[in-house]
Amino acid sequence: MAQIINTKPDNGPESQRPLIAWLSSPAAHGLDARIAVERVETHASVVFLAGQRAWKLKRAVRYDYFDYSTPARRRHYLLEELRLNRRTAPSIYRAVRAVRQTPDGAYRIDSGTGRAVDYLLEMRQFDPATQFDRLAERGALDLALMAPLADAMARLHETATSRRDHGGAGAMRRVIEGNRDGLAAYGAGALDGAACTRLAESSLTLLDRLGARLDARRADGFVRHCHGDLHLRNICLVDGETTIFDCIEFDDAFSCIDTWYDGAFLVMDLLDRGLGAHANAVLNRYLDRTGDIEGITLLPLFLSVRAAVRAKICATAATLQTDSANAAGLRDAARSYLELALSVMEPGAPRVLAIGGISGSGKTTLARRLAPGVGPAPGAVVLRSDIERKRLFGVPPERPLGPEGYTTEANQRVYATLLDRARAIIDAGHGVIVDAVWPDPKTSGAIEAVARDAGVPFTGLWLDAPLETLARRLAGRRRDASEATADVAARQAQRVARPASWVRLDASGGVDAVAAAARSALR
Repeated sequence: MAQIINTKPDNGPESQRPLIAWLSSPAAHGLDARIAVERVETHASVVFLAGQRAWKLKRAVRYDYFDYSTPARRRHYLLEELRLNRRTAPSIYRAVRAVRQTPDGAYRIDSGTGRAVDYLLEMRQFDPATQFDRLAERGALDLALMAPLADAMARLHETATSRRDHGGAGAMRRVIEGNRDGLAAYGAGALDGAACTRLAESSLTLLDRLGARLDARRADGFVRHCHGDLHLRNICLVDGETTIFDCIEFDDAFSCIDTWYDGAFLVMDLLDRGLGAHANAVLNRYLDRTGDIEGITLLPLFLSVRAAVRAKICATAATLQTDSANAAGLRDAARSYLELALSVMEPGAPRVLAIGGISGSGKTTLARRLAPGVGPAPGAVVLRSDIERKRLFGVPPERPLGPEGYTTEANQRVYATLLDRARAIIDAGHGVIVDAVWPDPKTSGAIEAVARDAGVPFTGLWLDAPLETLARRLAGRRRDASEATADVAARQAQRVARPASWVRLDASGGVDAVAAAARSALR
């Protein structure tokens, strides 16, 4: 458990009391005396919500995992917090300001004379009701928000600095062993001891199997300066834009990690809240953006370790509570996280599902609807020919391609890529749904062979709908990876036919009916 250690009496928490009292007053912020300043306190900081601004003061404390005990250290970490968070939330994070004290004892924020006695991080306030954890608690976290969220995460990871001095199998072993020791120390009486032992043993066994891959990814640059604390409470809407904020700035060991380990916290949080469809949507959009299929081999371990960390934190917090109801709630949460940590490591049953049909028949919509329930958590990876085509030509999913993207040679490359990526996903132990037109027996037979060679179940679904229905749907598409038109669909109808062994589904109706029929075919 973290402890406060060795803060100097003249520069410890008590030294900040007068400043905290002043910052709690409307006058400090130039506000009318009738406007209250709200104060949000944690063990590490105090945030003052004043007007349209929020001001963060780091406490003069030193724990075993961070040291804010001097003004110089607090300034350093505030500057780091500003720099790192402006990668994803420039609209929130404004500047670091000095608090000056005049000879007569008066305080001023970044103005006037006097010596700098402390420092504040100036931020823009946002509506806390838009934080994603609160939206989830109200049942208002729209599935459509997952695409921009995954895009934001992908942008962060794509631009983050590579850090080969961190990560790898050794770092993951330290986290697992820390979880084991913490659960043993603070989980007694709240958690099943045998389950905790089983979790530690299974995690270390899986790490032994995947350690070389972790080290190889570090060597390949996938350990980067990430967010480190990427869960729903640290995501909000600012001016309607999905915004990730409040990354870890005080210890690079927590934030210089494999990109998939960073994303695994978000996926785990969604799974823990029963939002499996959201977790799958994040997974697939992130893969669409990054193409990092190799990393999903590590996902069961990463998800489990993230859940185990939360179990340890909740079990530890329960021992510190004086309120019995709060303590009971934390123990329940610890048990829930422990169950999740064990379940996500259980081997699943991978399978291959191919969805075919003429453009506009609803292949992608059906694939996304089915994916959360196919294979182990967080569900199947959806491979879409339109996305792979854009990736081959180095353009984002929604950007149009020229004629060069649709030549015979390009089509052959697209289908070869789909097959290769499907094999990789099956080898990683996950389910895969492949969404494409499947224009001839050669391509449809090839995806069946992928499943057969891997020894996993295969189902082919073929969506049929009248041409006028397809034309109407295609005309209504906006910002989609597919560029098909009604003319394209009409040409496909003349030369594309359902493979004999694939199940025909009437796709002329709504997605609920089609999905129900598809699930029946998968049983």
